[in-house]
Amino acid sequence: MPDPYRDIKHLIQSSAFSQALSLADAALAKAPRDVEILYLKTVTLRLMQKHTEAISTLNLILAVQPAHARAHQEAGYCYLALNNIETAKQAFHYACMANPALVSAWKKLLELDPNNTEAAERVNDLSSLNKKLLAAMDLMYEGKYALAETICREYLQSDTHNPDAMCLLAEIGIKTKVYDDAVFLLETCVELHPHYQPAKLKYADLLNTLGQHNKALQVAKEYLQQLPNNLVAQTTLAAAYMGVGDLDKSLAIYDAILAIEPKRAGIHLQKGHALKAKGAFEDAVASYKAAYGLKPSYGDAYWSLANTKTYRFSEDEINTIKQFADQDENRSLDRVHFCFALGKAYEDTQEYALSFDYYAKGNALKNSMLGYSAETNTKLVNLQIQHCNTDLFSQRASGNPTCAPIFIVGLPRAGSTLLEQILSSHSSVDATMELHSILGMAMRLRGRMTNDTPAYPANLHALSDQQFAQLGDKFIEDTQPYRQGAPLFIDKMPNNFMHIGLIKCILPNAKVIDARREPMACCFSGFKQLFGEGQEFSYDLKNMAAYYNDYVRLMAHWDKVLPGFVLRVNHEEVINDLEGQVRRMLAFCDLPFEQACLDFHKNKRAIKTPSSEQVRKPISREGMQQWKHYKAFLQPLIDALD
Repeated sequence: MPDPYRDIKHLIQSSAFSQALSLADAALAKAPRDVEILYLKTVTLRLMQKHTEAISTLNLILAVQPAHARAHQEAGYCYLALNNIETAKQAFHYACMANPALVSAWKKLLELDPNNTEAAERVNDLSSLNKKLLAAMDLMYEGKYALAETICREYLQSDTHNPDAMCLLAEIGIKTKVYDDAVFLLETCVELHPHYQPAKLKYADLLNTLGQHNKALQVAKEYLQQLPNNLVAQTTLAAAYMGVGDLDKSLAIYDAILAIEPKRAGIHLQKGHALKAKGAFEDAVASYKAAYGLKPSYGDAYWSLANTKTYRFSEDEINTIKQFADQDENRSLDRVHFCFALGKAYEDTQEYALSFDYYAKGNALKNSMLGYSAETNTKLVNLQIQHCNTDLFSQRASGNPTCAPIFIVGLPRAGSTLLEQILSSHSSVDATMELHSILGMAMRLRGRMTNDTPAYPANLHALSDQQFAQLGDKFIEDTQPYRQGAPLFIDKMPNNFMHIGLIKCILPNAKVIDARREPMACCFSGFKQLFGEGQEFSYDLKNMAAYYNDYVRLMAHWDKVLPGFVLRVNHEEVINDLEGQVRRMLAFCDLPFEQACLDFHKNKRAIKTPSSEQVRKPISREGMQQWKHYKAFLQPLIDALD
């Protein structure tokens, strides 16, 4: 059977470019959006010196896959041939960001800018890497994880504890969310190779990602004992301090770095995040502006300003943002940031059609970078409903008996930060953060996927009461560092709604509060929010609706099999009757009423979620009907919601 990919590649290698082009066009007539054929056509056109045609074909690829690294690299070669040096540099930069293993793109960047220290370091590091491992790294960045893992594991059979291979295999684990394997590999690598610094940095970063900030502190400090002036390790340490809520130490590190290197835009951005979490709004704004002042194309700096929810852009800022948001050839995450920032800017000026247009562009671009499947999420919800049944809970009598945890679950942008702010204003309740402990536990129970169906939650039926008690003990132990000594504490990870059955088994006396918001308001608020990580369902209106429907369906199941275990708190009712809902929540948590809970906006705690500035103000009705300004554009969402 003819293989057009193989045949076109063979013709290109034989310099039979006209035949290769004809074969590519014939294949595209049947499948016009076949990215691999489009890429081979681009290469053919470039080799035929038809650079303008090649760029047009590349734009078709990037419209489908904005992060196609080799397409950006081909664009670099074409723009270079057309003597468009600045655009060529930008294209090679995008290629390197999409696939940091592209040595040829890094070399071109270095040729075009000999002062580019990052390119010089990358060329040096990649050139010294074993060729098999470099090939595996390339495959990993191309999303071919299984093949990359196979090459790594084969290499480790002959060189059992090679640190480069161990780190690369851990990185594949991180990208495929097999976090236990990644932690084990990096921990082992650090023990076996105490002077191999990349492992320590990757390990500390992973611990921060998993919310294990205390452990990350220890690893980063050990690194800095060996290399006290390493700025990457210092920023990792600052992130860990921020994670445990020690914002002053985090800010002190950022200030120390900026005292030496004041032109580091990324450090100004991180400092802004810490200041925002602390409640120092004006100082945070100044830091974000310092970041974009040093790097005008820094989309994250503009989005961070928009994400304060209360900052209003000037006309000059809007013009600058628009300049970058309208660069159709720019398919980077920076442009996503610019589009979301411009959506917020036009929302503030009540130009809702323009606002939605940019929100939609940003979402479409971000969604094209992800591999989210609504069908997969529905299947996971079905498994919870199937296996977390009355039989499971009627057989279980133990677990850790503590009453300390209060879980606030639900969808993002449903008002969970407001509920956390209210409850944590009580003298008996600590706020922590969106803890990863339950999600990590579920991931470990799931294990490595050997077929289409994960072991969890079916395997909950096979666990003993003692094992559930041990898991409950582990949760309390892991979360202890985030508490400040109050009898109760809050875990505000919204995605825990998926694992309420697991929570009941390991912590039968925990309290669970479902933060519920009117579906249109909740879904649209999520659609116009660019999340730092996760929430991949939120970048498409139909995916958003499917996720909301699955969430409501699963919560109804928990109500059925665990009556009274979950308290539903509607956002609209909190706004309309604050005191009534506050008393209701406190009674559910067996807490006496305290006036401080009504005066929640006076609570000075650190808040790291997008709603931080909003919950530092008295209750407001402002956001309840915002979605109606966009109703004309939301029919796909309206149609898809149950």
